[in-house]
Amino acid sequence: MRKLLNTLFIVSEESYLGLDGENVLVLSSDKDPVRFPLHTLENIMSFSYKGASPALIGECTKRGISISFFSPSSNRFLGSVNGDFRGNVLLRKTHYHLSENSEYSLSLSKQFMIGKIYNSRLVIERALRDHPLRVDTEELRKVSMLLKNQFQAIPNCDSMDKMRGLEGNCASWYFSVFDQLILQNKDVFFFHERSRRPPMDNVNALLSFFYAILANDCASALEGVGLDPYVGFMHVDRPGRRSLALDLMEEFRSIIVDRFVLTLINNKVININHFTKYENGAVTLNETGRKISLSSWQKRKQEIIVHPFLEEKIPRGLLPYSQSLLLARYLRGDIDAYPPYLGV
Repeated sequence: MRKLLNTLFIVSEESYLGLDGENVLVLSSDKDPVRFPLHTLENIMSFSYKGASPALIGECTKRGISISFFSPSSNRFLGSVNGDFRGNVLLRKTHYHLSENSEYSLSLSKQFMIGKIYNSRLVIERALRDHPLRVDTEELRKVSMLLKNQFQAIPNCDSMDKMRGLEGNCASWYFSVFDQLILQNKDVFFFHERSRRPPMDNVNALLSFFYAILANDCASALEGVGLDPYVGFMHVDRPGRRSLALDLMEEFRSIIVDRFVLTLINNKVININHFTKYENGAVTLNETGRKISLSSWQKRKQEIIVHPFLEEKIPRGLLPYSQSLLLARYLRGDIDAYPPYLGV
C-alpha cells in the first residue's frame, strides 16, 4: 500500500511559492522565509493570490507533486498542475471506452450510490446512538428509514435519470435533519439548506471548503493509479469538471467531510471569529479559520483505520487512493465488482 505523504497548505493570501534547491520556499512580506523538503510532499494546495514560480511548478511536475490553486476570497478550486499523466495507456483507453457504455456506467453508479447512502445513514445512526437525549430521535429514525428504503431500491434503478432522482431524494432527506446533528453554538452554527455558490452561512462555508479539498484528494488519487479524473460515469462530462473525482467522492462526503465538520463545531474547535461575511451574504473561512481547520484535517487523515475490503490498516487519508486502486482493478477486469467504501 502506498505511503501517505504530506499535503502542504498555503493559507496566507500574500504568500509566494518558490524553489530553493530541494525545498519549497514560502515567501511572505511580513514573515521570514520558510522551507519544506519536496521529498516529504505529495500535494501543495495554495490559497494565495501570488501563486508559484515556474521553477517550482516544473520541479513538482517532475516529482509527481500536484499543485492546486484556490481562490482565497471564496475558497473555490481554480485549477491544478499535475505533470505527466501517470499510469498505462491501456487502462486509460479502457476507462474512456467503458465510460461511453450506458449500462456499465449505470452499474458502476449504483455502487457509488450504495456507498453514499450507506454512509449518510451511518452518520445519522451514530447521532442516534451517541446523543439520544439531544436530538429529535423520531425525525432522525424517519429519515434513516427513508434512506434505507432508497438503499434497497438501488438494484431496481434501470436508468441514470432514476438513479439521479434517487440520489436527489436521499440528499434532500439527509440534509433536512443535518441541523439536528449540530449540538453546540446553535446561534452561530445552524443549517437550513445546502447553499453552494456562494455558501450563505458558516456551516455551508465549512462543507463547501472541505468538499473542495476532498474533490482535489480524489482527483490526485485517481491520477495516481492512472485514471482520468475528468471522465466520469455518474457525473456527465463537462469541460473543466473532474467528473470521476465527483463520482468517487460521493461515498466519502458524509463519512469524511460531514462527520469532520460536525466534530469541528461540536468540539468547539471553530468559532464565529474564523469566518468572513460579505455584503452579498456569502460566508467563507478566513485565514485563521483555514489554518485551524486544516490542521485538524491533517491530523484526521493520519488516523489509522482497517479497510473493510482490503483488510489492511491504512491512514484515513489514503481512502481516496485505496478506492481509486479498487476502481482501476475493476475497470481492468481484475475484480468482479467495484466495492464502495462502507464506513464503520
